[in-house]
Amino acid sequence: MTELNRDSELPAILCLTDSCDRPESELFIGLRNAGFDVDVMCNPKGRNYQRLVDEGLVAQPMALKNRFDKEGTEAIRSQLSKKHYEVIHAYNPRALACGLRASKGTDIKVVAYRGVIGNISFVNPESWITFLHPRVSKIVCVADAIKDYLASLHFLWMHIPDSKLQRIYKGHDLAWYQAEPADLSEFGVPEDALVVCCTGRNSPRKGFDDLIQAMNHLPTDANVHLLLVGDVINSEEIRQLAEQSPLADRIHFTGYRNDAPAIAAASDVFVLPSKGREGLPRAVIEAMVYGVAPVVTSVGGMPELVEDGVSGLVVPPEHPAALAAAIDRLIRDRALAGALGAAARDRIARDFHTSMTVRETGELYKSLTGRS
Repeated sequence: MTELNRDSELPAILCLTDSCDRPESELFIGLRNAGFDVDVMCNPKGRNYQRLVDEGLVAQPMALKNRFDKEGTEAIRSQLSKKHYEVIHAYNPRALACGLRASKGTDIKVVAYRGVIGNISFVNPESWITFLHPRVSKIVCVADAIKDYLASLHFLWMHIPDSKLQRIYKGHDLAWYQAEPADLSEFGVPEDALVVCCTGRNSPRKGFDDLIQAMNHLPTDANVHLLLVGDVINSEEIRQLAEQSPLADRIHFTGYRNDAPAIAAASDVFVLPSKGREGLPRAVIEAMVYGVAPVVTSVGGMPELVEDGVSGLVVPPEHPAALAAAIDRLIRDRALAGALGAAARDRIARDFHTSMTVRETGELYKSLTGRS
């Protein structure tokens, strides 16, 4: 530990998470490099776990089963007894609930992370053991849309004070993304095809049905193929929609893939037709990093991520005709698609860089502990 940290000029932080992704992991490393005394408790099965171990950041492994995990709560309480932490930063509801319980009776500031819209209510008891708990000092929102949603919650006289809410974008770095574009022929996509890619979880709110209907609106002379990446292959409803489409032979399901970014990189257009609740979708960011023009719906944080007509196209949700028009515009105007893709890549590098996340998170910690 540096002399700076021993003198407590910067606060000691305990980060509680699960299988942290690359942006989270690099945030922890960036904070440590900026002089913060950061320890992490996280899932040892996570892809980035060993990198955190190598950086000396893992205080102890932890895989919380639920919001009432007694063993996990005791592990957090044990770690708190080993060092004078001033801030707990919890990156998911399970970690938040257990962290609040473990730190009961202390004056530790508790910071929560929120990446999606919805599922918080003043009449929901589970919300009171997480984001609405009175000991939560700050809720870091990954997008302004999430911050606005939380600020809009009211019940009788109760609301979340604006002072508790702060937007900090999750940062990335172009250097993290070095995948070679995938060979799409294994999915039956012709070499000369114009490829539309969509990656997402098997959830009705992701709008796969709208995307398939949008495909049906495209001109029949357009050599367009659609790649649906992820466990949507398990949706009987979506598979039936695809089979019934007049373009059924141009709709391909890849199943879950570890190389999803490489598939997006090999595509001409990336689409996320969500119906709601999005924060800053990683799949869209990955496509933008690889210079693929995005088409997204105007829900959640996506209009913050994609500037309509500048770094992609934004259309209304649940509007297959508008979605089809945007896709058709890009496949017919390859120069526009290229320009939007290049601008999308620049936008991530300029406005969503990990250094900004490190700086803003560090300023938050200092402000909470009276060091600003």
